[in-house]
Amino acid sequence: MRHICLMSTARSKNRTAILEAAFAVFSERPGATLSDVAARADVGRATLHRHFPARADLMRALSRVAADELERAVEEATATARSAEEGLYLSLHAIVPLANRQWFLAQDWLDTDPDLAAAYEQDQEELRAAIEDAKDEGAFARDVPTTWLAEAYENLIYAAWSVVRSGEASPKDAADLAWRTLKTGLKGQTL
Repeated sequence: MRHICLMSTARSKNRTAILEAAFAVFSERPGATLSDVAARADVGRATLHRHFPARADLMRALSRVAADELERAVEEATATARSAEEGLYLSLHAIVPLANRQWFLAQDWLDTDPDLAAAYEQDQEELRAAIEDAKDEGAFARDVPTTWLAEAYENLIYAAWSVVRSGEASPKDAADLAWRTLKTGLKGQTL
């Protein structure tokens, strides 16, 4: 029995090592090979393929891990939010630092993974509800459609991730700029 437990632990460690290596390798080079991932994880290709028979399986697993991490980060960040507006602000500041790991959610896995698609739709419903609540608080104009604000919020996250990934801004600076853009636009202050 102990032998089976040790094998299960080793298998779990290998899977974790492969996923972590894949996040690192694909964030550096999206077109990297599975051999590159196996080398970074310090496992053989056969071990990688036992866990993930095809590249699509690995990419799907990365997307699921990224989605789970995103959900946990947002839940932790917003646990003490006193308003919907503050919750949106805190969510943005929790999401942007995850740029390298979350980039996988920008891929087309929603079309091929029903679980990811369902989780994404649930997230979208929650975002729209939070925006409605923030509108009720006066954070956003009532005449701006909720769908527009949700799309803007999502696209500002991707813009922030892009500048973080390129090294042009820190996660905090990118999140601050995304929030400023959402709340007040890009107009400079007047004297």
